[in-house]
Amino acid sequence: MSIQQFTNRFVCDLVAYEPGKPISETARELGLDPESIVKVASNENPLGPAPMALDAIRSAAADMHIYPDGGGYKLRSALAEKYDLDLENVVLGNGSNEIIELLCHCFLNPDAELIAAEHAFVVYKLMATLFGAGYVEVTDPNFVHDLDAMADAITEKTRLVFIANPNNPTGTIVGDTEITRFMERVPEHVVVVFDEAYFEFLSDAPDTLKYVREGRNVIVLRTFSKAYGLAGLRIGYGLAAPQVAAILQKARQPFNTNEVAQRAALASLADAAHVANTVANNNEGLAFYEAAFQQRGMNYVPSVANFILVEVGDGDRVFAEMLKLGVIVRAMRGYKLPGWLRISIGTPQENARCLEVLDQVL
Repeated sequence: MSIQQFTNRFVCDLVAYEPGKPISETARELGLDPESIVKVASNENPLGPAPMALDAIRSAAADMHIYPDGGGYKLRSALAEKYDLDLENVVLGNGSNEIIELLCHCFLNPDAELIAAEHAFVVYKLMATLFGAGYVEVTDPNFVHDLDAMADAITEKTRLVFIANPNNPTGTIVGDTEITRFMERVPEHVVVVFDEAYFEFLSDAPDTLKYVREGRNVIVLRTFSKAYGLAGLRIGYGLAAPQVAAILQKARQPFNTNEVAQRAALASLADAAHVANTVANNNEGLAFYEAAFQQRGMNYVPSVANFILVEVGDGDRVFAEMLKLGVIVRAMRGYKLPGWLRISIGTPQENARCLEVLDQVL
């Protein structure tokens, strides 16, 4: 008798998410010096956390015997003030990824559907599968969300529409005009999720918060994992109309965000210089890779995020060969792009090393 016969059948159908390969695992498996390994696979901040966040982390250590503020009052208040919203509009998550799961807990079931773009963040599909919901995948010409086609796909069963903007793994974006036209067609029974994990890298971001202020069934997801450099602490947030936020607050765990993460995130909000340095480094890195790919005649997708998608022929082979040489990138077979790699923007030295190894392998 197998335990699988007693397991939720939707879990049995799930393919586990595989994150970027860790440096420690790569060093252990290949016998490499961890200090020599360059990881440009997981869209992390190569400059690390903000100095003010590091100070907050150190000061929090002495209080780890006490439970965190389950409501996250200080951080939620700071976020509400930053975006000219109310406390009731803000939901904290163990990374914005947890809020994706909370949305699916609240709105998906076997009679519901979730809509996303063909090459969108793979977790959307994993969550739809986990809750037994239908997953409607809409083609994205030139790797850009087709919001008109996504609106066409909405039915009475649709409960969630995910718009990753900028999108991972393509780095592309849709603008205000397309979003406005889409929102004019969205019925009341649908919650629109603007997943904006890479928002801080944009020089001219679409205004999606206006729909939150209008009280629409909308949530805007953002995170401290990318531009703020707190990926290891897992802290993200959602900005939503009160009726949406209140439902999510019912579904979350009592202490879903820890004290160190809350304090570090709060301090990060005040360290604007670190975000500015991060964005400047990112812009320089994107320009470096685009020039290099153009010079080599390689096909790539122009990106506005902190990574770039490039076609290399056999993504799995190139990934494996680069890994042996101590450079971790991300193969894209899981996104139905077996001929492509996603490369995160690193420091100038990491970018140069990555390109050197890519040239060597190709």
